[in-house]
Amino acid sequence: METLGGKMAGTSRPGNISTGLQRVAEQARLAPTMVFTTLAHHIDLPLLRRAYERTPKNKATGVDRQTAAAYAEKLDENLASLLSRFKSGTYHAPPVRRVHIPKGDGKTRPIGIPTFEDKVLQRAVVMVLEAVYEQDFLDCSYGFRPGRSAHQMVADLWRELMSMGGAWVLELDIKSYFDTIDHAQLRAFLDLRVRDGVIRRSIDKWLKAGVLEGGQVHHPEEGTPQGGVISPLLSNLFLHEVLDKWFEDDVQPRMGGRSRLFRYADDAVLVFSSERDARRVLEVLPKRFARYGLTLHPEKTRLVWFYPPSRPKPKDGPPDDSFDLLGFTHHWKKSRRGKWIVARQTARKRFTRSLKAIAAWCRGNRNLKLSEQHKILRAKLLGHYQYYGITGNFVRLTRFYRNVTRVWQKWLSRRSQRGGMSWETWKRVERQYPLPRPRVVHSVLTGAASP
Repeated sequence: METLGGKMAGTSRPGNISTGLQRVAEQARLAPTMVFTTLAHHIDLPLLRRAYERTPKNKATGVDRQTAAAYAEKLDENLASLLSRFKSGTYHAPPVRRVHIPKGDGKTRPIGIPTFEDKVLQRAVVMVLEAVYEQDFLDCSYGFRPGRSAHQMVADLWRELMSMGGAWVLELDIKSYFDTIDHAQLRAFLDLRVRDGVIRRSIDKWLKAGVLEGGQVHHPEEGTPQGGVISPLLSNLFLHEVLDKWFEDDVQPRMGGRSRLFRYADDAVLVFSSERDARRVLEVLPKRFARYGLTLHPEKTRLVWFYPPSRPKPKDGPPDDSFDLLGFTHHWKKSRRGKWIVARQTARKRFTRSLKAIAAWCRGNRNLKLSEQHKILRAKLLGHYQYYGITGNFVRLTRFYRNVTRVWQKWLSRRSQRGGMSWETWKRVERQYPLPRPRVVHSVLTGAASP
């Protein structure tokens, strides 16, 4: 295996990154087995400043409670200090602060919050590593990559299913994926391409930094840094080696029919034109994942017979003819011309969870000024349309809009003890503070956002 030293670099975003990183990207593309031994020199003050600019400034604070505004007061001094500590190896990776946020179903979801400075450094390292790994990652991978999105995956999957006229769909569910990534295996995968000592030591520090919860720091022996900017890239690399390359290099050549993998982070489906191929892969997948310390959920990993109702269903086949992916339920329906097409609508659980979250917000903030409530609800609805506004989902978007309107009216009417808000008063509120109507933002035909 070749190794590369010296000042070579590259990136997947030529317009945003240095010429040196563009060269690294080109080297990585031309030499897929080359190992990069010196990359850290590309992290300099200009790159750290770009990393700072790309780091969100309105997020919660980490264990040091330092805000982005406070960091910016002495930005040049802080970035210079960060660079010096990173290059000398004296940078200390602080633990991640863990908080629990409600999911809308009575349960909570733990999230990790790194310090602002840690986010900046992780972003800089990611910008360098992307130069290498964006040349390696395959087209089947869509999650947390420059220029790729969940909507592209949904659109590409739609085209594939329509082209195949239906398929056997294998849904994958990895148990606690981000928390169970084996560190030794991850380091072995990193060794295949990146052996720069400064960058690798920093990654090890982030893996060992720990989680602060309940006043105590815990140090998980598995998993990627919770909430860390670098976590998506590391988790993508892990499944690139475990699943993506294996499926493309070893599985597909042995298939008797058409097959394809679609993966967004740890959400993945495989589609097959042949039932025999699908069942063969389903049988071997648990063994493949177990080899790398991962476990497939035995109930949520399932085979779906996804064909139009006009096609006779196998007597001993799976009963399902729909599946959920990335918040959308995929099912068949007849078009206006009477042809069976693949349709998508907001998945029931996502719909309910989103509505409950807005209802909880309306209840807790019903005494805010109407103008402030309207501003925030407007943003929430537009965010919902931005994600779920795809062709064919207008009915669910409309239902969501109507439910949000009723929820808002309900909690506004409980602002006082005088018997609620009259219909006439509510109509005046609606006219003065109209909520945005549903709209389709993404066309499944083009995979792009509509103007």
